[in-house]
Amino acid sequence: MNLLGPLAFALIAALGNALFAAGQKKAVMLDNSFSFIALAALVCVLLTLLAAPMIGPTNYALALRQNGHWALLSGVGLFLTYLGFNLLYSHYGASNYILYAVLSIITTSLLVGVFLFKENFNGYHWLAFGSSLVTVVLFSLGNRA
Repeated sequence: MNLLGPLAFALIAALGNALFAAGQKKAVMLDNSFSFIALAALVCVLLTLLAAPMIGPTNYALALRQNGHWALLSGVGLFLTYLGFNLLYSHYGASNYILYAVLSIITTSLLVGVFLFKENFNGYHWLAFGSSLVTVVLFSLGNRA
């Protein structure tokens, strides 16, 4: 498998995540942090609507009919992601992102990829999974030192 494509797309997501983390960390703490989350989500939706025609023709009615339940599931997922990031970064800082990253490996790769969608998961993947668990232990030890 050519790794260049997946690496490029992962880098786009990683850069976006870094911007998201910086915004969450530097935002002024409000009585209701959902105000910030809503504004960030609104910017995301507007940029997505502007970028969508560059990818190809848009047919939102068809997308809703064919993928409405998946859009609902993904929307709930985005809400939980935004909420979790806001609470994590505003209360504990961006250095704690490593916990999210490792938990994402577990929940996304293992629960969603392997168990839900029956994707291939070989010995190297299991070693990577094991090292992610070691990462959590090392991070916890680092926080205690």
